[in-house]
Amino acid sequence: MTDGSVFAAVGGHATFVALVDAFYEGVATDPVLRPMYPDDELDGAKWRLTAFLEQYWGGPTTYSEERGHPRLRMRHQAFPVDDVARDRWLTHMTAALDSLDLAPLHREAFVDYFDRAAHAMVNTIGDDDRGGRTLL
Repeated sequence: MTDGSVFAAVGGHATFVALVDAFYEGVATDPVLRPMYPDDELDGAKWRLTAFLEQYWGGPTTYSEERGHPRLRMRHQAFPVDDVARDRWLTHMTAALDSLDLAPLHREAFVDYFDRAAHAMVNTIGDDDRGGRTLL
């Protein structure tokens, strides 16, 4: 692959499928994140994350062709993403990255992106005085 994209440099579609599969293996047993993924939506969530990441890193534009602009924050607004959920997401994504054989430069680029994206998805700051969640 010689197109110069990160997508191509890290191995293309197979690498992103492996990344997302490893990520969801961690999510499957996580008591904070697993409830955010109904059983009948898990395959769809895997496809969406794979397609989004492939597009973001220079691969096919299938995600936008089928779903439009990513609008990540809007699409995640329905889920209470607090600091705990963010950190759990980052833990599983980092473990998934570590399961791949990426060059250090690529691994660090992914870690940097995932850290920034995860922080941007936080929309809940914890319990309010009524025992509910406070949205940002």
